[in-house]
Amino acid sequence: MAKTPTPKKSSLRAAYANARKADPRPITGKEKPAELLAHAFSAYVGRQERTAFELMQQSVQQDASIFLTLSGAMTPAGLHQSCLIPLVEKGIISAITTTGANLYHDAHRIIGHGIREVNPNAGDLQYRLARIIRIYDLGFWEEALLDTDRLFSAILRQPQFQKKMTTPEFHYLLGKAIHGIEKELGVKQPSLLSTCYKHGVPIWVGAVQDGSIFLNVVKLKRLLGAEFKFELDINDDVFSMAAMQHYCRHNGSGKLAIWILGGGVPKNYTLQGEPLLDQILNVPTSGFDIDVQFCVDPVDNGALSSCPAGEGHTWGKVSVEAVETGSMYVHCDVTAVFPWLTHALFSEPKNKRKPMRLMDKMDDAVKFLDADVKKRSKSLMKTLDWSVEEAEPSTKKDAKAHDSFVR
Repeated sequence: MAKTPTPKKSSLRAAYANARKADPRPITGKEKPAELLAHAFSAYVGRQERTAFELMQQSVQQDASIFLTLSGAMTPAGLHQSCLIPLVEKGIISAITTTGANLYHDAHRIIGHGIREVNPNAGDLQYRLARIIRIYDLGFWEEALLDTDRLFSAILRQPQFQKKMTTPEFHYLLGKAIHGIEKELGVKQPSLLSTCYKHGVPIWVGAVQDGSIFLNVVKLKRLLGAEFKFELDINDDVFSMAAMQHYCRHNGSGKLAIWILGGGVPKNYTLQGEPLLDQILNVPTSGFDIDVQFCVDPVDNGALSSCPAGEGHTWGKVSVEAVETGSMYVHCDVTAVFPWLTHALFSEPKNKRKPMRLMDKMDDAVKFLDADVKKRSKSLMKTLDWSVEEAEPSTKKDAKAHDSFVR
C-alpha cells in the first residue's frame, strides 16, 4: 500500500508566516481609539472586536449600503441615543430593521417619562404592586405605557394612516408625526423614528404584530370598525426589502453590508431579501459583502440568531467574500461593545459620508425589481405547479439521485 506523502515543514509554515503578528504595546492614555484597537486587541473576543471595527470602517470607506438590524431592549438601554442616532445623522446607517418594541419604548422619553436604573433582584412581586415595569436592570412607571398608548392611538387615527402600507412607509409617517410633536414640546434629544424620517432612512419591522404600537392598532380596529382603515401589506413589505437590496446592488458603489446587533427576527428579515431574489424570484444576486454581528448566543444550537456567515452563505444570504474575509461574529453583549466601536469610528475623520436617503428611492427600487421579475415571468410560472409524485423517489434510480453523503 502506497504511503501518503507528508507535506514539507516549510509549506506547512507558509500560511503562518504570513499571518498578522500580535503587536501589543504599552497603553499610555494618549492613543487614538483606532490605535488602541490595532495593538491592544490581539486575541479572543478582543480580536473579534478589532476585526469588527475594521469591517465597519471598510463598510463606510467602500460606501456600502449599510443595513443595520436591532433586536433586544436596546432603546430602553439608550443605545439609539448613544450610537444609532449619531450614526444615522452622519450618514453611516442606510436602513434599519428592528422590533416594534424598540420604537415604542423610545417614545416614553419624548412625552416626559424617564427610564431609571433599578435593582434586578429587588423582587418582581413588589415591583408589580408599585406598578413599576422592569426590563432587567431598567424600570419605569406603568403610566409610561398607558400614556404612550394614548400617543400612538391619537397619531394612528390621523387621515394619512387610513390606507394599506408597508412598514417603511408606516414608520416614515410615524416619524413625521413624532418629529412635529418633538418640535412642539421642545424635545432636545430626538427619537429614532423622527431622526430616520428626517434623514430618509427606511425602517422595517418584520414582526410588527409583536409590539405595543400594533396592539393599539388592534384596539382602534375593534373600537372604530370600518372607520379605521389602516392596514399593513406584508407581501409588499417583504418585497420592498429585497427590492431595496437589489437597487443598492446596482446603484452607487454596489456594495452591501449588514451590521447585526443581537439577532432575532430583524436579522433574518433583512438577510432573507437575498434568497427571495435568487431562489424565489430567480433574480441573480450574490449576498451581503460584509457581515458583522454582535450577539451573546452560542452558535451550535441551530438558532438563526447565532448563525455565522458561513451558514448564511449556504442559504445565499452573504457572499463568498463575506465568508472568507468580510465577516466577524463578536460574542458579547451589544451594550458593552458597540458604544466603544462607535466612538472609535467617529474618531477617524474619514468615516463619514452624506446620507443615502434610501426612503426617497423606495418607489424606484420597487419598480426596478418589478421590471426584473417581469422579464422572468415566463420561467417563474413553471415554478407554480407541483404533483404528489414528486414528493418521494418512485424507483431505485430516483432514490439514488436523492442520496447525499457527508465525508
